[in-house]
Amino acid sequence: MLRFFDVFFSLAGLVFGLPVLLIIYVIGLFDTGSPLFLQERVGRNKRPFVLVKFRTMKVDTASVASHLASASSITRLGNFLRKTKLDELPQLWNVLKGEMSLVGPRPNLFNQEELIAERDALGVYSVRPGITGLAQVNEIDMSTPKLLAETDARMIREMSISRYFSYILQTVTGKGSGDRVKH
Repeated sequence: MLRFFDVFFSLAGLVFGLPVLLIIYVIGLFDTGSPLFLQERVGRNKRPFVLVKFRTMKVDTASVASHLASASSITRLGNFLRKTKLDELPQLWNVLKGEMSLVGPRPNLFNQEELIAERDALGVYSVRPGITGLAQVNEIDMSTPKLLAETDARMIREMSISRYFSYILQTVTGKGSGDRVKH
């Protein structure tokens, strides 16, 4: 049932959000010259997939988890996109393709070994990763791997249609601040 909602809302978001996506893309061309950011992430059953989002950091920024990146690498447009969470919009394509869900554990990088071990032990990789979830609306990010894995596992155990919509609504209305960066 949740997959139906994923497909419906991601398709609607891509169709109705197309003007916004195009505007951000064009502004991104002027901001960094490369408005889309593609990165291999850990997916369901630990299979790799390519996550797509709007670029928020300078093109030459090292490919590390956000909490390890320097705040000085975030562009002015990127700062706005992160605050409004608009940088996540292209991930609707990942949701439509079945690589992600709207709600689920945020997909991590393959070099985040501590987080992978914690999530693996709790069965977190048995579900599709998501754009938002319990950890995100409670400002728990990848800088605390054990807490994040435990929160993700709890979300998976307690998932229901009402919680699915609750996490989406909380995200859309601005709860949670996204991944931290070093200052």
